[in-house]
Amino acid sequence: MTTLEELTKKIVHFRNERNWKQFHNPKDCAISLQLEASEVLEHFQWKNSQEIKDHIKNNKGEIGEELVDVLYWVLLMSHDLRIDLSDAFDKKMMKNGKKYPVQTAKGKHMKYTKL
Repeated sequence: MTTLEELTKKIVHFRNERNWKQFHNPKDCAISLQLEASEVLEHFQWKNSQEIKDHIKNNKGEIGEELVDVLYWVLLMSHDLRIDLSDAFDKKMMKNGKKYPVQTAKGKHMKYTKL
C-alpha cells in the first residue's frame, strides 16, 4: 500500500514538472478542492437509494477518479501549508472521541451538541 508521503511526493512532482506551483495559492487550492468534492456529489444527486446502488455498481471507476481528485488537493494543500496530516488526523480523532463518546453517541446520528 502506498503511504500518504509517497502519494504527496507523486503529486508535488506532477505539479512541479508542469510549473504549476505559481498558480497554487491556498485560496485557489481550497476552491479546487471544493469543486472536486462537488463532482463527487454529482454522482449521487437526485437519485433514490436503489438508483444510488446501481450507479455505484456501474460507475465505481469514475467515482474513484473524483475521490482521487479530492485527495490530490488535500495532499497538495497539506504539503504546501506544512501540515502533517497523520498528526492532524490523530489529534482530530482524539477531539472527535471526546465530542462523541461511545456511551452517548453509539448508534445515533446527532451532532455532538445534541447528544
